[in-house]
Amino acid sequence: MPKKRVEANGITLAYEDHGAGKPLLLLHGFCGSSLYWQKVIPLLAGHCRVIAPDLRGHGESEAPEEAVYSMEANADDIAALIQALDLDRPIVLGHSLGGYIALALAERYGELLSGFGLIHSTAYPDTEESRAGRDKGIATIRSEGITAFVDGLVPKLFAPEHLTSMPEAVEEAKRIGRGTSAAGAAATQEGMKRRPDRNSVLAETGLPVLLVAGLRDGIVPVEKTFSVRRASITCVELEEAGHMSMLETPDPLAEGILSFLSR
Repeated sequence: MPKKRVEANGITLAYEDHGAGKPLLLLHGFCGSSLYWQKVIPLLAGHCRVIAPDLRGHGESEAPEEAVYSMEANADDIAALIQALDLDRPIVLGHSLGGYIALALAERYGELLSGFGLIHSTAYPDTEESRAGRDKGIATIRSEGITAFVDGLVPKLFAPEHLTSMPEAVEEAKRIGRGTSAAGAAATQEGMKRRPDRNSVLAETGLPVLLVAGLRDGIVPVEKTFSVRRASITCVELEEAGHMSMLETPDPLAEGILSFLSR
């Protein structure tokens, strides 16, 4: 099914739209697209309306000519998308980069949401080491291109054993990543590098929150995801998942999401 298009915050965003009922927005991770959710959407669409956009510079969405795609600018995109589609207080769940955006969205536009969540993501800012890694990534994209960068990145996202047990999923993630705008990927890296600590959003929000962590995640450790614990926060651990549960363990991920939605 071809993706739909909408003008939001001055750019064209591509998105998928499946099912009916309570709206659920799924935000993909860095160098991903709505296709990251292809195994999860069919498990959810019978229970709610699932909308999965391509973030700016990713997939089929526009890549504006800006040096930095801040998390706040991405949040503005998603807020404009919610308003353009006339969505009634959706739940927004973000994977990795998408989680950083979901936090900025909850901070800036909490009144538009009925809940939000982080999937293999964190409210902490980048460490000095991570920031240096972002700069190295930007240099690789500029000197060697997006394909070389993505081919180096993707294997780190999966649980080590899945590199051999599910090579098709690894190749699919690479294929999706190669579709990212090189300039957009560099601008997104810069934006992630500059994002602030948003643990206060988790600590102070009046919205229900879902936190999902993979016990085999080599990118975001469990304790970085579960940084705040309170009654309104639901924590889900996925035993077999690395950083890519939507492709590695879609059924347990969907179960965790549906359980959260039912509450």
